[in-house]
Amino acid sequence: MTKIEKIVLSYSGGLDTSIILKWLQETYGCEVVTFTADLGQGEELEPARANAEMAGVKDIRIVDLREEFVSDFVFPMLRANALYEGQYLLGTSIARPLIARHLVGIAREVGADAVAHGATGKGNDQIRFELAVNALDPSIKVIAPWRQWNIRSRMQLLEYAEKHRIPVPSDKRGEAPFSIDANLLHTSTEGKILENPAEVAPDHVYQRTVDPIDAPDTPEIITIGFERGDPVSVNGKAMTPAALLTELNGLGGRHGVGRLDLVENRFIGMKSRGIYETPGGTILLTAHRGIESITLDRAAAHLKDEIMPRYAELIYNGFWFAPEREMLQALIDHSQAFVCGEVTLRLYKGSASVISRASPCSLYSADLVTFEESAIAFDHHDAEGFIRLNGLRLRSLAARNGR
Repeated sequence: MTKIEKIVLSYSGGLDTSIILKWLQETYGCEVVTFTADLGQGEELEPARANAEMAGVKDIRIVDLREEFVSDFVFPMLRANALYEGQYLLGTSIARPLIARHLVGIAREVGADAVAHGATGKGNDQIRFELAVNALDPSIKVIAPWRQWNIRSRMQLLEYAEKHRIPVPSDKRGEAPFSIDANLLHTSTEGKILENPAEVAPDHVYQRTVDPIDAPDTPEIITIGFERGDPVSVNGKAMTPAALLTELNGLGGRHGVGRLDLVENRFIGMKSRGIYETPGGTILLTAHRGIESITLDRAAAHLKDEIMPRYAELIYNGFWFAPEREMLQALIDHSQAFVCGEVTLRLYKGSASVISRASPCSLYSADLVTFEESAIAFDHHDAEGFIRLNGLRLRSLAARNGR
């Protein structure tokens, strides 16, 4: 085994990463630095510090990344209206490059020659973490315990914990719990009954949103302000990126907005069923498309829609730091120069619907579109030549094919 001097571990403080922490210490016999990212997962993070201290960790990093997460990762992605396979708002995918960036940064700071993560060999996250580290600093070794150790079952995992006196919460002793990932953009839930896509997800799976059936019977009207494609205010109140997304999560969750039951295609090659809740992100996607509808040129808007699936797939597959993603981002960001104004939405029973939009940079002209007499001259006869030219090739084809 390659000699490792120091490791930085992406550490949640939960059972799995606590076991990984002990395994790293035992296997490599070196110092392990723990890094816990506060991405707005809504959990108390101090237990992570206590668990790391109990394991003898001397350098414990707990870093609030909420503003950086939203401003540098979520908002750029939303400028693209990114959806993986037409539905998934990429809540887990977009958090991994940020965590990896800080893992590498801390490793450089403390002189570590390796980083470690708790992703399994079946999932996408191992790819996302490791591709990001490859792009940021290929000299740093990546340790993936789930691909290296001989633990092959949950029972063996619990036995390892008992042997090394790692506390096992009572709710972790029974059958495997749901696998949950949470951050300021979303929550995702996998496992247990959800592994059968024919089974209806039980109500207790949902954490951030009420059942749309039980949502308020009265709609709620909200207004979101945009500048250069990014949301900057809610109901006229300017907010930081993280505060704005937090506010919209509360509003959307109350009205059951942003639920998704999805069977997706993992990059690793298998299908996976998950329950996603992205209330604030769903509102922002709807609002952003609303403001773009009046501020983007038709060809520019259509080009964005054409490249969006490729952009979303790059994020899903872990290529955030790849040059092609950065090239697409430059194009997307350039398109947002005049995407500004306000969008008003109605939140009601699981839906977020645009009901009005206004912008000082609007391309919409009531004088052009009106059925009434217009101040702008528009000669209806011009349409005849336009149609004849566009129909020329169709007439040629019809003549050849004998239609």
